[in-house]
Amino acid sequence: MTENQLNQFPTPPASSPGANPEQFTRANPANNHTQTQTPPPAIEVKGVSKFYGSQIGLANANLTLPSGGIVGLMGPNGCGKTTLMKILAGVMQDYEGEVRLFGKTPGAETKAFTSYLPDSSLLADNLTPRAAIRQYQDFFTDFDSAKAYEMVDFFRLPADRKLSAMSKGMREKLQVALIMSRNAHLYLLDEPISGVDPAARDVILRAVISRFNPQAVMLLSTHLINDVESIVSTAVFMSAGQVFLTGDADQLRSTYQTSLDGLFRGMYR
Repeated sequence: MTENQLNQFPTPPASSPGANPEQFTRANPANNHTQTQTPPPAIEVKGVSKFYGSQIGLANANLTLPSGGIVGLMGPNGCGKTTLMKILAGVMQDYEGEVRLFGKTPGAETKAFTSYLPDSSLLADNLTPRAAIRQYQDFFTDFDSAKAYEMVDFFRLPADRKLSAMSKGMREKLQVALIMSRNAHLYLLDEPISGVDPAARDVILRAVISRFNPQAVMLLSTHLINDVESIVSTAVFMSAGQVFLTGDADQLRSTYQTSLDGLFRGMYR
């Protein structure tokens, strides 16, 4: 993606609301000088790079997000979304740059308030939903087992069926139920609707938004922009390991006179 591709979309005059840099900014390290804030940003990423040999994972990525709301982390496969998610979740440590979650470096302390859904399942095939709920209850002090069972019922999952006998969509629903049953400050969902049919996507997203605490912040990565457009309050676009554009979803739609899905398609075509 190039600057010219983004410039194909109309840009408002400086007097319009869409030009307010507090509403949206093109990603630029110069825009990431932190001002004194109380409390600190929910997510703060400064000059973060990660390489897999000669392959770029992240390349001087910068991002600052306040607490509150659902943020769509958008971009094609391979653009760096999963790498960023792993760093924020504290499961990837060997990177360059600075990362803070509510003012703290990702690690054991931040895992206590971060609920993370990875892009691939970590649940053993011989587990049942009931057994998985017991595991989460033992491991996380903020886990609400009653909420988890309510979500299992909502998803119509058989509580005593092994995961090995479940479809991909059913397994994904169970993972979402477990993740959303924590009373976390930060939720990281990496491609939660990828690989499931459209009907399952809708059910999963309805469950997520109906059980999300608006005082927390959720970062939801996806390349299926049309499916999540109606639920995100902020959009973050990535390309080639960098955050290229971020801003209020409504302001972006107004400024570029297109949907987030249309903006995505124009950027990455």
